[in-house]
Amino acid sequence: MARSFIYALILLAITAGGGAAISAGAQNAKYTSADASGQIVVILQNHAFSPAEIRVPAGKRVQILVKNVDATAEEFDSPALKVEKVIGGGSEGVVRLRPLDPGSYPFTGEYHSDTAKGVVVAE
Repeated sequence: MARSFIYALILLAITAGGGAAISAGAQNAKYTSADASGQIVVILQNHAFSPAEIRVPAGKRVQILVKNVDATAEEFDSPALKVEKVIGGGSEGVVRLRPLDPGSYPFTGEYHSDTAKGVVVAE
């Protein structure tokens, strides 16, 4: 019985607040979930990023896999993140982010900046 109680406490500690890093399949509501490869998947469709807000842990390297399902190219552009990457229509590209200080980092799709915009929030 005591062993079951200890296991329950360990499980509670792990699920309650552990780990700030994004891990494969992470379901921590605070951060945007990563896929099995550890990348955050962002879909570019109808010239808009989804999700448009990407929450990541501050101080950790992050990879964003942008899947462009539109027929035309779009750019993931962010002077704040020091990233500029063109992603062809019907293709995908990986955006690698350096460890970020806490804050908000806007990004846009330069070809359709009126609709393709978002923000990375490092906490």
